Amino acid sequence: MRPTLTLRIFLSWLAWQSRRRGVTPRMIALDEIPPIPAAPPAAPILKQIRRVTGRPSFPVALSSLRIRRWREIRVPGADGFRTARLYRPRGKVRGVVLFLHGGGFVHCDLVSHHGICCRLAAASGAMVVSLDYRLAPEHRFPAGLEDAKAALDWIFRTVGEDVPVAVAGDSAGGNMSAALTQWVREKGLRPLSAQLLYYPALSGPFVPPSRQAYAEGYMLSAELLYWYCGQTLRSPEQLFDPAFSPLLADDFQDLPPAMIVTAGFDPLRGEGELYARCLDEAGVPVRLKNFPRMIHGFLNGYALFRDGRQALREGGMFLREVFAQKNGGAC
Repeated sequence: MRPTLTLRIFLSWLAWQSRRRGVTPRMIALDEIPPIPAAPPAAPILKQIRRVTGRPSFPVALSSLRIRRWREIRVPGADGFRTARLYRPRGKVRGVVLFLHGGGFVHCDLVSHHGICCRLAAASGAMVVSLDYRLAPEHRFPAGLEDAKAALDWIFRTVGEDVPVAVAGDSAGGNMSAALTQWVREKGLRPLSAQLLYYPALSGPFVPPSRQAYAEGYMLSAELLYWYCGQTLRSPEQLFDPAFSPLLADDFQDLPPAMIVTAGFDPLRGEGELYARCLDEAGVPVRLKNFPRMIHGFLNGYALFRDGRQALREGGMFLREVFAQKNGGAC
């Protein structure tokens, strides 16, 4: 089994670019802890990273044709109001989903994930709220998570009690979504109806075999994961905080039903598998779906990859089924 031909061409191009620039990947030892906090990149470099990764997956106008409408709103964050995008599907609204984009806690934004949210709203029949949470290194952990907590609390207070609410996200957004489910349970808040996690980062300092097997050569590398940790965290101790590493939680009982989507050639694949096992052993309904020929971040390439479109469609159908079971009302 190998990545698809399109991905192999793309990965070969990335490797050629690295060689052309004289960049030599560094292998990460199993017991190596990244420097935390690491020095942030120069402002022009960070701006360039965010400019490149902030491009839409597909033309915004075309993506928006799948839904009834979308608009930008302001929602409470932990430190003032934050911008969000509200996506309303066609027909009856069956629930509300707080969506948190990926990007290593450092980059990507509302624009980069616009098409993903349009497709998720259309497939789920849910109102999707995509949050522009604060990014590192300017705002280190737990700033982004605190913004997500405030936004979720606002959703709870805004929608009716009979309207089911779920969380969803990819990569770093999947990490925060999983952390939110534990926070809601610990605070005794209104229960979430579901969690939809796309190739989430969950295990912090614990290194599953996939993080070594696919440590280099598949775009997201172990070296890059360590760089993200250095940019995001304030101290090494935070690596062991379940709010950053949800797999280190003491208890997985009474969490909402989950669907976890993984990619075959992703260093984070094992983390999603372990989380699914923990949920299952705790009696939480869980679906684990692997796309064996994909790499990390394949949702953003849904315009090219059928698997990306399928992952969004199946994730949306999972939410639709859960919302139907909750007998949610229109909102």
